[in-house]
Amino acid sequence: MSFIKYPIVFQPILKDRIWGGTKLKTCLGKEIESAEVGESWELSGVKNDVSVVANGIYKGWDLGRLLEQFPKEVLGERIFKRFNHQFPLLFKFLDAKEDLSIQLHPSNELAAKRHQTFGKTEMWYVMAADEGARVVVDFKEGVGEKDYLEHLENKTLPSILNEIEVKQGDVFFIKTGTVHAIGKGVLLAEIQQTSDITYRVYDWDRVDAEGKSRELHVDLALEAINYDKKEAVIAYEKECNRENSVVTCPYFTVNYIPLNGEFNTVNDKDCFVVYVCTSGECEFLIGEEVYQYGKGDTILVPAAITDIKIKGEATLLEIFVP
Repeated sequence: MSFIKYPIVFQPILKDRIWGGTKLKTCLGKEIESAEVGESWELSGVKNDVSVVANGIYKGWDLGRLLEQFPKEVLGERIFKRFNHQFPLLFKFLDAKEDLSIQLHPSNELAAKRHQTFGKTEMWYVMAADEGARVVVDFKEGVGEKDYLEHLENKTLPSILNEIEVKQGDVFFIKTGTVHAIGKGVLLAEIQQTSDITYRVYDWDRVDAEGKSRELHVDLALEAINYDKKEAVIAYEKECNRENSVVTCPYFTVNYIPLNGEFNTVNDKDCFVVYVCTSGECEFLIGEEVYQYGKGDTILVPAAITDIKIKGEATLLEIFVP
């Protein structure tokens, strides 16, 4: 069977969360019924949460089947050699109606040893933020393990956390081991390694509808926390109709494309490319075919597609594995 080349979109995997709301529906057009949907997993190879194709000839196939049948055509030979049939990245939209827990993620080494999975380096792109909305990234200057444990025991952890007020377009790069949380009123796109390992250390003493607290992972987190101060706020250029570099790390490269007219790209990376439309509308021209996309769409362009023309009025994140 030969591979049919076209941009692939997937059915969102919607996740109810105690902190979730309705912006994934009202802002991004996701078909949700619950008033507590916190996450839309747009493209996932995580076990038990594998994305299913929503368009074209492969509609109904899950990502695992697609990569089993056409690994080099979808991933690229270079990526296939590195990751075999595993899709290395996870793409989400998150709507925080309330504060998320204070949490962190393990490194590659720790995640492999404990969970037989990747670590979880991630990047946030803020799509919308209520006035005064903020995020937590890292501890305040000078905080060490002794301070952390003391404040954790006294339930005063928020007093030693570094809070940052946010606005639309802000970008944060969250290395493994960094204590962090998304604050209420923030809608964002998240790009990360394929991993669902989170160590929750503080959850604002809240309980669910049945009066139960969520599980904490204080002991697991102790070895994983990095107390070194890290610069997480990312500044980047916003020149129209070109790729503006945002983040490059061993796991993903992210470019920002403000589209106002036309943009041509040649994919010579021997790698798939994912585009996340964060605002506006655009069309992809591939050969003689035209594909329409808009805000809230996440598009997987297989490695076998090398030439794309993109037209419209939109902002796009472009992501690939370096």
